[in-house]
Amino acid sequence: MSAFLETIESFYGTGIKNEFGQTLEEFLEVYDPLKYKNPCSTADIIVIRTHGELKCVEEGLKVLMIKRRNHPSIGYYALPGGFVEMYEDLIDGAKRELTEETGLKDIPIEQMYAWGEVWRDPRTRIITTSYLAIVDDSVAKIKAGDDAADAQWMDISFRQIESKVCDQTNGERIRDIYELRLSNEEQDIHLISKVGVTYNKTGILKETDYEVIENSKTAFDHPRMIVQALLHIKENL
Repeated sequence: MSAFLETIESFYGTGIKNEFGQTLEEFLEVYDPLKYKNPCSTADIIVIRTHGELKCVEEGLKVLMIKRRNHPSIGYYALPGGFVEMYEDLIDGAKRELTEETGLKDIPIEQMYAWGEVWRDPRTRIITTSYLAIVDDSVAKIKAGDDAADAQWMDISFRQIESKVCDQTNGERIRDIYELRLSNEEQDIHLISKVGVTYNKTGILKETDYEVIENSKTAFDHPRMIVQALLHIKENL
């Protein structure tokens, strides 16, 4: 096959041939990208809406959710997002999916976290990257489209309900449990979940792990993505 990229000059290295006597061009000509099974890449976007100055994450915020039109998790509410195309940067794919599913465009977003557990999706091996956007009431108008059967702003109620030491094998690891409630009273939508956040108490590397412990009608593992984003905001307030 020919090179995946149009220009390859920056990949020549020292310009020598490899152990099989191949130049970079010759190596790429016979390279088989299907030799190994490859995971799919998706992007999910947490759009947080504020009313006035952002002072806390426990209440007073809204998050944008879409209702899934198709399997898996059909009929459940999820974060807007979807598959990134082959010749598309991650952030461009995230922005495109956000526009296609909710009508929002030209919204600044920032990469939050990569979620790569094998069990995440029954369709195939999917690794997703979550992005965060923070908007105000001026961008409240949304319109469901593409894979979204509906799009709604959900009120956020967020609180820590437990914190304890869970492991002392190699230094203390702390496990915090958070309750996340998403609701839209007009549409009678109430989504409740609990997320555990486990991390090293000391040291530079926290080895943070996010786990959905309980979940009611929220698609996939999206509650933990929302919790991770809210904690990120809280740390930076």
